[in-house]
Parts: sequence; structure tokens; C-alpha cells
Amino acid sequence: MLAKRIMIQGTGSGVGKSIICTALCRIFKQDGYRVAPFKSQNMALNSFVTKDGGEIGRAQVVQAEAAGIEPTVDMNPILIKPTKDTGAQIIVRGKPLGNMSAKEYQNYKTQKELLQIVSESFLKLARKYEIVVIEGAGSPAEINLRDKDIVNMKMAKIARAPVILTGDIDRGGVFAWIIGTLELLTKEERELVKGLIINKFRGDLDILKPGLDYLEKKSRKEILGVIPYFKDIRIEEEDSVSLEKRKNSSLLSREDVISIEVLYLPHISNFTDFDPLEREKDVYLKYVGRGESIGRPDLLIIPGSKNTIGDLEYLRKRGYEEQILKLSREGKKILGICGGYQMLGKEIRNPHHIESHREKIEGLGLLNIITVIEKTKLTSQVKANLYKNNLFNTEEEIKGYEIHMGRTKFLKRTKPLFLIKEKFSRRVNIEDGVIDEKRGILGTYIHGIFENNSFRRAFLNFLRKEKGLPPLFSPEKLSIQEEKNKEYDKLAEVVKNNLRMKKIYQILEIK
Repeated sequence: MLAKRIMIQGTGSGVGKSIICTALCRIFKQDGYRVAPFKSQNMALNSFVTKDGGEIGRAQVVQAEAAGIEPTVDMNPILIKPTKDTGAQIIVRGKPLGNMSAKEYQNYKTQKELLQIVSESFLKLARKYEIVVIEGAGSPAEINLRDKDIVNMKMAKIARAPVILTGDIDRGGVFAWIIGTLELLTKEERELVKGLIINKFRGDLDILKPGLDYLEKKSRKEILGVIPYFKDIRIEEEDSVSLEKRKNSSLLSREDVISIEVLYLPHISNFTDFDPLEREKDVYLKYVGRGESIGRPDLLIIPGSKNTIGDLEYLRKRGYEEQILKLSREGKKILGICGGYQMLGKEIRNPHHIESHREKIEGLGLLNIITVIEKTKLTSQVKANLYKNNLFNTEEEIKGYEIHMGRTKFLKRTKPLFLIKEKFSRRVNIEDGVIDEKRGILGTYIHGIFENNSFRRAFLNFLRKEKGLPPLFSPEKLSIQEEKNKEYDKLAEVVKNNLRMKKIYQILEIK
């Protein structure tokens, strides 16, 4: 038998589709069902590498974690990673198809191939699980894109999935947004919508009730729930990190706090690398947005980028290069991850014009490396150890993942940061990254290093020592995954208490 399925669509981007799907995955798991997430096409720079080396959107990884299962490429068979305003890298079943302009991709989508790909991926999940929770993208009412749609109503028809439409009341205008969306759907599409969810509500439900009554009458659709706005549940974000998501700046006045700043690059990717740092009580973490100056942090991080050359040009045009070099001269610590690691080197070469028309660009010159951007992308989960005689006083095995097209060459007098011991479950012996111990400048290709508890604390204690602070040795902490599970349970409780779950199961045709 094929799985039961339900689809969450939204009145627009950012209304909470991903978070509702995450909650439903957790609730169904708690209720004893084998459940899997699915999104036929995702557009995001925040991605993840599966065990078999496939690249998928982070949102479906979060949903798979909530469902208690291992993520696979079938959960997000098509991933679009923007490299500029009108172009993107297209990932199909975890592997790069190529870089395309928006028009080129639209023309490509006229072929039946992509519909076949998403249909096959969905069927694989439907045969393996009891419930599939499907997420839409943007709005189903984009009438100029209707004939090219493979992620909203066309996917609902392929999967024969009932649709729940979600609107964000916090933005204002939710009633017009919902009614307008339904009006722009065809009669057949409107019939697929089995109910409505109002998301991110703050206020008194009694005051909202007349609006809900009118909405039900006007739309002829049932309100299935009003989900409250919450701030105390930590779930990874999908598309962009909020610059407002910072700890209170009064922490900076405390002498026992480490300040960390992350450059918010125009094409920043995998910013979830730094979520574990935000959870530490002795860390103040700030994202430096466009137009802001870098402060005097104890650590500056240059993160991953989907357009390393373009973002390096941005650093120069905006005056950040001078600020970074000044910090280095002052002895401040600097860490580059993936694209940020490449920027710290002497030069980046782009012979195949993968990210830009420029064939090469001078780097920041802080690490003795040269990077060449190749045609093929390396994607793998890895296990590694810090290189021998490291500064961080830990021998913990590091788990993480790589996503990069650059191949970095070590020049003379460089010391690796990590030694990769396992890739694709096979033993290897590969040097990764560079550390300049004298100046405290580091770079690595490995994402997710701060999810490793012992390494994270050892790294922070190194920064504390450099600042003249004593190390912190907290009791044995929960692993990051255990902490995430607590947050998924909290999310499930909030949504379950405010969603008509009995009606949801009726829509699923589950008694």
C-alpha cells in the first residue's frame, strides 16, 4: 500500500510551511507512524550532504530529523542554489546538473524529465513510509508560473494529496492573502484545499474569532488551527539567517564573554554551522550585515559562500578587506569555512568560469594556499581528527560534511588543521584545512564542526585562554542532536495543542 499523504502550501514565502511540516513529522512520529518529508523543488543556499554524498535542502533534513529518519535525496530531488540574481546551480537527485539562468531553467522544465524525477522520488517514499508530509514552495497562485509548476498544485495532483493552506498573520493582511490566493486558483485546485491554518498569531483569540468566522464563510474552507507566534523554540532556519537573531548586546560588557562576529555575505551558505555557538552562555554571536562595520571580536568568521569570487569582490568594494587585515595585525583570531577558507588564501582561480567570468582573483593573503574551482563538486560526510600537536587540547573525533567545487593546494610552510579519517564509510588519510598557529588564522572545508561538543568547548576555551579567561568545563552536555530532539518535541506540543489533529487525521483518511 502507498502512504497516506498531506501537503502544506502557503500564501507566500516565509509564512511557516517548513515549520508546520516539521511539526507534523514529529507529531505523526510520536503517534507511532513511519513518516517522511518531501519537497519536490527547493530554492535555498543552506544545504546538507546525505550519507551517500547527495546534496539536499536543509529544511527536509530538519523534517527528517523530526521524523526520526535518515535524510535521503528523494526527500528533495531538485535543489536550486542561487549564484546571482538571475542564475543558479541546479542540483538533481543530489548531484549538480549545471549552472543555469532563470530562463534556461524554465525552458528546461518544459521537458517531462523533471516531473518524472519528482514523481519517482515521491513514489519511493510513498512505498516505504506510512505518511508523507509534502511541502510546497512560495505561493500556488503565481499564475505566470502555473504551466511550469512542479512543486505546488501540480505536485498535489501527482501525489493525490489533500492541501492545507497556511497564512502568516504576523505580516498583516492574512485574510486578503488567503482569499486572494484561493481566488487565483482554478476550481480543480481550490477543491484540493481541505483547510486553512493561521500561523504566527500573537494576541487574543476572542478578538480574532469574528475574522475567522468570516474567513470560513467567505472561503468555504475550515480553519484547522491558529498557531501562536513563538520565540523560545530553536529550529534551524531554511533560507536566510535573521540579523536580528542576536543575544542581548549587554553581554559584551561582561569580561567573561567571548565575542564572535560572522560576516553576512550576499551569498552566505550553510549559516547553520554557527547555531551551536549561539547556544553557549559565554558567547555573544553577531552577524555583520551590509553597511555595518566589523567590531573588535575575539573571533571573526568568514562563512561559506555559493559565489566565492563575487563575495570576495563584495568584501573589497565595501571596505571589509581592510578591516579584516587590520584585525589580523591586531592579533585577532580569524576562521574561514569553505568559501571563507578559500578567500583567506593567496589566490582563487576559476579556469572554467563556474562562478564568474573572472579567471582568477587575488585572495586576502592570510593563508599560504591557492584554490582552483573545478567542474565537479565534492560532497561527502566525513569523520576527522585535529592534526597532531594541535592548539585545542582535544582528541575528539570530528563529524561533519563537505560541499565544495574548489580544490585547495598547500604552499610551503603550511600546517593542516584536520586529518580526515573517513569518507563514505571508507578509511582515508586526507589533510584538510590550514592553521597558522602564530597568528591564529584557520580555515577548513568541513561544515558542522561546532556541532561536536568537545571540539566546540575546546575551541571556545582556546579563545578564552587567548583573552586571559579561565577555561569552562561544564557537566556532560546533551549532544546537539539530543538538544534538537527536545526542540522538536516542544514544537510538536505547541502545534498539536493549537491544531485540530482529529480533523487532520480525517483528511488523511486515518481513523
